[in-house]
Amino acid sequence: RREITWEGSAWYGGDVEKVWLKTEGEWGDGDLEEAEGQLLFSRNVSTFWDVQAGLRHDFQPSPTNYLVLALSGLAPYFFETEASLFLSDEEDVSFRGKAEYDLLLSQSLILSPYAELNVFGTDVPELDVGAGISSLDAGVKLRYEIEREFAPYLDINYVGLFGETKSIAESNNKDANDLTVRVGVRFWLN
Repeated sequence: RREITWEGSAWYGGDVEKVWLKTEGEWGDGDLEEAEGQLLFSRNVSTFWDVQAGLRHDFQPSPTNYLVLALSGLAPYFFETEASLFLSDEEDVSFRGKAEYDLLLSQSLILSPYAELNVFGTDVPELDVGAGISSLDAGVKLRYEIEREFAPYLDINYVGLFGETKSIAESNNKDANDLTVRVGVRFWLN
């Protein structure tokens, strides 16, 4: 199976206040399977932490709008973290927690373990999601920074479904566990 995944962000502002535009999604076998965009206002509340609030829109798999409240920053031992609380226009509450760590193997070779946990407060049948811990997306990226702004990478990624979400996937003849190897490029523009 071939798929294209993306995750991107752009911001405008200074050290204290910023406006963020974030997007992520997945294109597989010729179909847009998942796509979301977020527009957030961010305010620095301490040396390494920002509080963010705004809107999220899911384009696929089911068009939905959300209010977003998030805390983003650098946890002790330099873990990049993000904790987001979402309230949908259907009044469904969900939580997404992310963490990533960069381990420098050399000046240019960086190993980055990461994890994302998704939790839902209620069943959301249109998303095939059950209440409770629904999924864990974890992996490790090995990137080579040709320049700081341009780095190809190899990503070994695992996605596991849990609880009612796992049962729903299995009843629909879908895999509850998925291991993927990806090749990609991380870049940014100044």
